[in-house]
Amino acid sequence: MSTDASLRTDILIVGGGVGGVAAALAALRRGRSVTVTEESDWLGGQLTSQAVPPDEHPWIEQFGCTRSYRAFRDGVRDYYRTWYPLTAAAHRQADLNPGLGRVSRLCHEPRVALSVIEGMLAPYRSAGTLRILTGHRPVAAHTDGDRVGAVTVAGRDGVERTVEASYVLDATELGDLLPLAGVEHGIGFEAQSETGEPSAPSEAQPLNQQAFSWVFAVEHLEGEDHTIDRPDQYGFWRDYQPEFWPDRLLGLTAPDPRTLEPLTRTFVPHAPAGPVVADQSKDPGDRDLWLFRRILAREQYEPGFVASDITVVNWPMIDYLPGPLAGVSDDERAKHLEGARQLSLSMLYWLQTEAPRPDGGAGWPGLRLRPDVMGTTDGLAMAPYIRESRRIKAHTTVVEQDLSMTVRGDAGAVRYPDSVGIGMYRIDLHPSTGGDNYIDVPSSPFQIPLGALLPIRVRNLIAAAKNLGTTHITNGCYRLHPVEWNIGEAAGALAAHCLVNSLTPEQVRGDARRLEGFQSELVADGFELAWPEVKGY
Repeated sequence: MSTDASLRTDILIVGGGVGGVAAALAALRRGRSVTVTEESDWLGGQLTSQAVPPDEHPWIEQFGCTRSYRAFRDGVRDYYRTWYPLTAAAHRQADLNPGLGRVSRLCHEPRVALSVIEGMLAPYRSAGTLRILTGHRPVAAHTDGDRVGAVTVAGRDGVERTVEASYVLDATELGDLLPLAGVEHGIGFEAQSETGEPSAPSEAQPLNQQAFSWVFAVEHLEGEDHTIDRPDQYGFWRDYQPEFWPDRLLGLTAPDPRTLEPLTRTFVPHAPAGPVVADQSKDPGDRDLWLFRRILAREQYEPGFVASDITVVNWPMIDYLPGPLAGVSDDERAKHLEGARQLSLSMLYWLQTEAPRPDGGAGWPGLRLRPDVMGTTDGLAMAPYIRESRRIKAHTTVVEQDLSMTVRGDAGAVRYPDSVGIGMYRIDLHPSTGGDNYIDVPSSPFQIPLGALLPIRVRNLIAAAKNLGTTHITNGCYRLHPVEWNIGEAAGALAAHCLVNSLTPEQVRGDARRLEGFQSELVADGFELAWPEVKGY
């Protein structure tokens, strides 16, 4: 592999997912030069390459996110209003939900999210302050004591590029920069003796991590046969049943995440449905799998525009449980990635050939993959959906007892004097590679402490995604789209603020006057640092 000459930038953001995009926007608005590297071909992570519609709290239309995240959401809706033949009624909807999915009030196609993100970044490309290197993964970090001076990324073109920067933000999906830079971090389930968390095990379980999933999108064309070839591992997955699962994984019966009781979902393409409730505080939305993560609903568009809805398969049945992606060898990681792909293809094949139909028959052969929607050739998402990352050993670690409603009750979540944002989601942990069932319990609306973005030792690396100072448990509510956006945006703002004022992150956090000045800057930029009076769920 050849090596390119070193590149120089004010702020290097390794990882162009949700947090990485938000970090770049924050730093660019403050006049800094930014380089973003991203392993896949698309920026946007969960929103695009992983094809996961936003998981959001029920107040998102009024408050509870940053101004720029709201601009992204507005941009998605404006894109559909501008370019799609919406019905007159849909066009008038202020809270337009293009897919009428039940998981969120804004279910949309990944390509639309990509277009909006690219539009938000376009002015800075033109100004020459933003450089984006897609198809690049980090392979080395160059450190000097407690500082990271540069990171080398390898491109699919066979060229390695070394990028020097004053500040380095890790916004990768798995915290890939942390081991390369020698940043102290943890993975998996921490021991109760370390965190004091009521739900933690007695001993640490580093390889016990939330399942990841390889998402795909399908439509249904009645009377046609689009059955895929039988996947190579179909025999294995057809018979696979985790010990805590009520039936085989390939099926419509799975635990209810909140009660753990067996729950049989429905899956009937285009079945008549009542009003869509997209409020997870009232209804998890996962009972009807066709509607659950639907990203294009034909009833929202002029008659004849589309022959079918498009729905995303991101269900409990494709959560990959045999092993994790962090803390394992490259060969083991590759095996699990391929296993997850085979599981998803096996789920599709089962739906096409064996899934029960209301008429007593079996299979929906009219289900067709939409590779054009995913931006791939095989129809699966461009990248796997990652729920859990490596996490820095931070100045502040958010633990279960800081925000669990069971522990905190009416007191609400712990309030942090160094808040740089807010978020809300249930403590939602999917089944894990260590054999745990769901942990899905109520949480209180929470804050994002600045101390959770800062490693205990390394001075110029900032966490900008799901790799901040949470635990295996609290990662379950800090991992969702608007929270990750806020984390990344705060990280980018902090790096720029430190450069402008010749300060270190520790100096900003450690001095009340400087911290107040930085927080005032965030508020002026559209951050919300505290919740109004709302209760969790």
